[in-house]
Amino acid sequence: MNWAGIPAEVSQTAGTFVCNHVFYGLMHRLATGRGLKGTRGGFIHVPMLPEQGAPSLPLDRMVEGLRIGIRTALALQHDVRLGAGAVD
Repeated sequence: MNWAGIPAEVSQTAGTFVCNHVFYGLMHRLATGRGLKGTRGGFIHVPMLPEQGAPSLPLDRMVEGLRIGIRTALALQHDVRLGAGAVD
């Protein structure tokens, strides 16, 4: 996403309340075998639209970023290891 000029960073948390619940529910389901064998899961948190406040990103840039994220997840077999968005 960053290489395409879309601001993004790795986070070690899905946030709080609903986002956190959805992410950890998915991870639990996959870890306990109730998901498809070999299925990877993750969470992409998107910002608000500009008309909603800040930080924000226009809808077309969000869609482009999501497409890149999904394509990358499907193409790579292993997750990139980044600590809180810092590239080592």
